[in-house]
Amino acid sequence: MHISSCVIPVIKSPEDYQAYRISPHDTNRLAIVFDPAIANTSLTCCVEIFDIGGKTPPNRHQLAVEMFFIIKGTGMAICDGKTIQIKAGDSLLVPPTGTHVIENTGNSRLYALTIMVPNENFAELIRSGIPTELDAEDMAVLGRLDGFNI
Repeated sequence: MHISSCVIPVIKSPEDYQAYRISPHDTNRLAIVFDPAIANTSLTCCVEIFDIGGKTPPNRHQLAVEMFFIIKGTGMAICDGKTIQIKAGDSLLVPPTGTHVIENTGNSRLYALTIMVPNENFAELIRSGIPTELDAEDMAVLGRLDGFNI
């Protein structure tokens, strides 16, 4: 006899996302979509929002793989000294120990879906930062309203 179980998914909307700046002078914000506290698994998924000219500090992870999917905007990704241009629709996969920087080189905000597996304390670092709000522009991009004539 086959026993089936029903898994109830966790569903969130942009209105539910909590956003943070990791430090006061950061030029990017991270809006947590899922993290170990919400998803009960070792992953962090967030939307990273870069102001014009904004970038991450150089960083690396010992165990985690980090993936960036560019939702909107243009920029530059640097990993272990190699530089590539990135734009909406591009994906970037950074292996463990790869020192990397993502920078907004465009004339509008850069939005990236960022996923890290395993979490490697990424969510805890984000949540230890400064809470911030998502503004109307952010909500329009996250709700996919910016591309429609509504």
